[in-house]
Amino acid sequence: MECRPNCGACCIAPSINSPLPGMPNGKPAGVACIHLLNDFKCAIFNKPERPNFCGSLKPNLEMCGDEKHGNAREYAIAWLSNLEHLTKPNH
Repeated sequence: MECRPNCGACCIAPSINSPLPGMPNGKPAGVACIHLLNDFKCAIFNKPERPNFCGSLKPNLEMCGDEKHGNAREYAIAWLSNLEHLTKPNH
């Protein structure tokens, strides 16, 4: 499956705990990565400085939804936000 156009949910919803260019402390959940372009594509996609976490996210129907889920971007953000919540360590 290919990334859906104008989505960028993977670059917004999850937290990134590893450093990335311009964000040495990673990024919190719900905050857009500084490398997310206006067309919702990643400026460092396929570059060595891209965090392993980002490369591990692969578009799939479970995460991205399909036409029956309505707005795929909103669905993916909600799905990833829920996953973020479920996997957050308890402090």
